[in-house]
Amino acid sequence: MDRNYTFGVTLVVVGGVFLSLSGIFLRNVESASGWQILFYRGIAFSTMLFLILLVKYRSKTLEAFKAIGKPGVWAGVALGLGSICYVYAILLTTVANAVFIIGASPLATAFVAWIFLREKTSKFGVVAMLVSLIGIGLMFADGLLEGRWLGNVAALMVVVSFVIFLLILRKKREIDMLPATCIGGLVMGGVAGFFADNLIVSNHDLVIALLMGCVQFGIGFMCFTIATRYILASEVALFSLTESILGPIWVWIGVGEKPSILTLIGSAIVLVCVSSYCIVNIRQERVK
Repeated sequence: MDRNYTFGVTLVVVGGVFLSLSGIFLRNVESASGWQILFYRGIAFSTMLFLILLVKYRSKTLEAFKAIGKPGVWAGVALGLGSICYVYAILLTTVANAVFIIGASPLATAFVAWIFLREKTSKFGVVAMLVSLIGIGLMFADGLLEGRWLGNVAALMVVVSFVIFLLILRKKREIDMLPATCIGGLVMGGVAGFFADNLIVSNHDLVIALLMGCVQFGIGFMCFTIATRYILASEVALFSLTESILGPIWVWIGVGEKPSILTLIGSAIVLVCVSSYCIVNIRQERVK
């Protein structure tokens, strides 16, 4: 097997493991509000990325930020707002509901690209998109029954923002959009700082927020970004499902948060649809 391919797959799996830790981190917050956690998470994330950009571009770092233009700024805004919705999705509903609704992002991206960018989508892809809606519908039904529908709406907003982010990056493939990702962290921290009553948190919660920014989100996102150089986008989407699978397991083991029957059925439908869609795309791209 090609070493670069193995390296790419390993990066995505490792990235998925790091990203899957968000739920267990948030469930162990003592008293900090979502806005307080988001503020320190966003600042930590942007600081880490900015240091990486300084090492990479040195005296040309400012030029790297200018190169992303308005599309890059909008991509950063979308990522920042999506990150806010991500945290609140987990705070307002079960981890399983949140991560599996968000896990449908590859299908949503393909659907939007099909409608607005006229990118070709197979009949199988269209079927997968439609069937996955049944799974998402079941999880929404569970949210309504359990009074957690706001968390499901927040998860859906994550999908919308992530689709916007990916479509902008897809149209500007020739430009390094890491500065846009850095802006995303600043948007997250800026909005959270505006809405937070205060920024005083316990040392315990501060450590969790900083770990979420630098380690959970930072390393996870970087692994995904680097992996796209070695494997197909569809393969990144497929192997990144480790995040959706592991996230509910960590909170189940750690804090005893068990998903309902509706959530299990709905998440299974979404998982099968997304993984099948990715596998079909991988085969098609490998043939080209």
